[in-house]
Amino acid sequence: MHLSRGKLYTIVSIACLTGYIWLFCNLKSAQNTINNHSVCLIKNISNIPCPSCGTTRSVVFLWRGKLIDALLINPFGLLLSAMMLAFPIWLIFDLITKKQTFLIFYHKTEQFFKKPKIAAIAIFLVLLNWGWNIYKGL
Repeated sequence: MHLSRGKLYTIVSIACLTGYIWLFCNLKSAQNTINNHSVCLIKNISNIPCPSCGTTRSVVFLWRGKLIDALLINPFGLLLSAMMLAFPIWLIFDLITKKQTFLIFYHKTEQFFKKPKIAAIAIFLVLLNWGWNIYKGL
């Protein structure tokens, strides 16, 4: 999908803001425990966790300094945390400097994942994580 700079930056900004609000609500409500309720539509309908089930809990663990727990609940949480930290800073940098380095990165990443071997590896990793989530009984 070819997105314009404005559209991409708006989507990423909204996604990051929504993620921070969701994280804040989960950190505030959980206090010292991790909630085990699910907002995942797939899990609520099929009782089978999706590949991203546990990502919020993983991010909460990571933000509490529990790296091993974060990795064990869902490794996608580390990737999501890195994106939530880096992307807003990157977007602000681009807006201040009037550059489009994030847009260029996005297009290069998109082209990278269109390569069949890379796409196959990425799909395999997602399926592996999904199997891990099912095995753990998330």
